[in-house]
Amino acid sequence: MFTLIKREIRDHIVYFIGAAVLSAIFIIVSIYVINHYESSRRSSYRGVDTGMFSVGVGVPTVAIVIIGFCGLGTSQMYLDRTRKISAFLSTLAVSRDRILLAKLITGILVILTLLLPLAIAVITLFRLYAPPVLFNPGMVFEIFTAVFLMAFACYCIGLQTGWNSGKVAPTFGGIALTCILVPLIVIKGFGLQIVLILLLFIIASLIRIRHTFMTTSL
Repeated sequence: MFTLIKREIRDHIVYFIGAAVLSAIFIIVSIYVINHYESSRRSSYRGVDTGMFSVGVGVPTVAIVIIGFCGLGTSQMYLDRTRKISAFLSTLAVSRDRILLAKLITGILVILTLLLPLAIAVITLFRLYAPPVLFNPGMVFEIFTAVFLMAFACYCIGLQTGWNSGKVAPTFGGIALTCILVPLIVIKGFGLQIVLILLLFIIASLIRIRHTFMTTSL
């Protein structure tokens, strides 16, 4: 199992690098916004509008992240199908369940590479700058959970579309489905409702992914 995961990581190392870089960008932006807000609060100097700066940097970065997670799932399945990787591994007495599980673990590791350092940085910034009465670790955990589930849901969309024939159509199809799913956070917020919706979507997606992966000829 460890060998399968290592192979998946090696084949998709660019996504790990991209996740680490984007996580660093988010952390730097967060530190800049907090420091700028603190300095402007203590003086009359306003400087760059932190809200406009956050939107200008954050929105394109979030869009790249969303497309990236969907692209990771699509890439895993598309490369597997075109290069007959699973077909070869099946000859080595490796079950399809283990092959699929290795892909899922790799996807989760990419998501955590992006989100975990960012969550730690946000909690640290809250402890340093937010008044004790406003510091709520539960809120950070709630947001982190919703964002993780959304990222994993987008990843599942990529896994489903990547197993289809063709290259361009699955990619754009996955992006279209992702763009439909992501606005749910804007509508529902980060509460229990969005968590339940995403969990149901992920469970249904995983059932369909496993069924397709187990029944389709490799």
